[in-house]
Order: sequence, then structure tokens, then C-alpha cells
Amino acid sequence: MPLVTTKEMFKLAYEGNFAIGAFNVNNMEIVQGIVAAAKAENAPVILQASAGARKYANSVYLRKLVEAAIEDTNLPIALHLDHGDSFEICKQCIDDGFTSVMIDGSHHPFEENIELTRKVVEYAHERGVTVEAELGQLAGIEDDVNVSAENATYTNPDQAVEFVERTGVDSLAIAIGTSHGAYKFQGKAKLDFERLEKITKMLPNFPLVLHGASSVPQEYVQMCNQYGGNIPGAKGVPEEMLREAAKYGVCKINVDTDLRLAMTSAVRKLFTENPAEFDPRKYLGPGRDAIQKIVQHKIKNVFGSSGVASKLK
Repeated sequence: MPLVTTKEMFKLAYEGNFAIGAFNVNNMEIVQGIVAAAKAENAPVILQASAGARKYANSVYLRKLVEAAIEDTNLPIALHLDHGDSFEICKQCIDDGFTSVMIDGSHHPFEENIELTRKVVEYAHERGVTVEAELGQLAGIEDDVNVSAENATYTNPDQAVEFVERTGVDSLAIAIGTSHGAYKFQGKAKLDFERLEKITKMLPNFPLVLHGASSVPQEYVQMCNQYGGNIPGAKGVPEEMLREAAKYGVCKINVDTDLRLAMTSAVRKLFTENPAEFDPRKYLGPGRDAIQKIVQHKIKNVFGSSGVASKLK
């Protein structure tokens, strides 16, 4: 089957109170690990490319890797641009064959964000591509996204309604306390579920998105540190909070940091235990296996999207 958009995915997720996993990809092994997990769970999946990924791997290579994944698995897969910060970048990715794009105008004033988003929506919808936008700003650092804690802002529910109505966007990334990177919380983790519930009630049947939603599993943090890493104090979003969010219209949950931790811990372990190894297949293979393991766990035990891929074919 060809690449799909997120439209039918989100409709199914909203009605079923589950979320679709959106996983960032950078190379072949990451793509293979993600889709192997999705195939094992018969789950739809969103593979997304950030600015850093496109600089590293080139959009054409990423698209071809995703096309190969579809040929290999016959799964419903969407190719999504993560955090496009201009109309030109979104246009380029749409023209390159992406089936979904995110225009992130959250760093602009409200009216400018609306104007930019509406421009992308008009171009994308004419070509059958879905659009995600962002209102409010998440703190943290990940690739080209860098927002300080003092500049982070939660999504205003009233503005969210006006934004969706005036832009025609297909989904909206909201800020309720998640953040990018491996250091999401100091002290107890907390998400503003009251704000989320209010936005959901004010935007019925409209798909919401959580960015910065990696859980930062401590087993991988400990493994990285055990085998020469230096990432003390990393903390993510508890998985039970993500499961709860899916009950309130969150149809897409983004994961990047967890993939990095899983792959890096496996590679570090292999190099420490086998210092003479220099065959990339011998260390990237275990990294790929670690990706599959964590993605399969997310799909089955956190997002609840196992077994629904056949409903989208």
C-alpha cells in the first residue's frame, strides 16, 4: 500500500481512545526497528523527520527508506515532517512526497502563527497532505528546537479553538507540561490534565498531539551510564500519564529521546564488552533490536494501538 496521511489514523484513534505512535527516524536501522515493532503488533505508525534528520540523512533517503518499509510490511505508514519552521520547508517536504507536515509557528505571535499555518494548510490540502500545527511552547532541547523554561507557555484553550477554526489545521500540538529532551522534570512529574480536558471539550472530535512525550526509561539511562555515558538525572513523562492523555483526544504521541537512549545503551554495551569490534553490523544490529523492543512496548502497553492496522487497509 502507498504512504497514507494521518487523517484516518486519527479518526480511528479518537474513536477508540488510543494514540498513534510518532517516532523520529534518522537512519536505516531506526526505521527497521520501528517498523519491525509495528509489524509485530499489527499497528499503524507515523515515521517523522526533524530538521536534524533531514540534514543528516537527506529527505530523499528518508523517503526511500520509508517506502521500503511499506513494501516490506504493507503497514499503513505516514511520513511526517516534524517541526517545520517555515512555509518553504513544508512546501519542499510536501513536494518531496511527505504525506503529513508540521508547521511550527509557536515562536511567532498568535496572529502570525495563524497566518503562517493557514498558508501551509492551503498548499497542503490542495495536494492531499495533512497538517499539524503548534500552539503554546514546550521547553527543552531536541535537534533545532531550543526553548528555555522561562519562555515555555501552556496552550490557551480559547486561543486553541480560534486557531483551529481560522487555520483549518488537521491536528494541534498542545503544551500541557511535556518538554523536549531527556531532562523533562525536576521533582515530581506533572501534566495539566485539567487544561487538556478543557481543550478536548472545546474541540470535540479534533485530534491533539503531545510532543516531548518520551518516558526516558531508567533502565536505558542506567545502562548508558554503566557503559561510559554521562546522563545523570534524566527523567521523562510517566507512561501512565500518556495512557491517560489518550483518553482526552490525544491521538499522536511523539517519541524520539527514548529511541536514542535505547540504541545508544545497546551500542555502548557492545563496545565495552567487545572493544575489538569494528563491524558496524555487529553494533548497529543490537541497536536496531533495542529500538524494536522499546517501540513494541510503547505500541502495546502505552499507546494501545496494537491490532488496528488492518482497519486502515
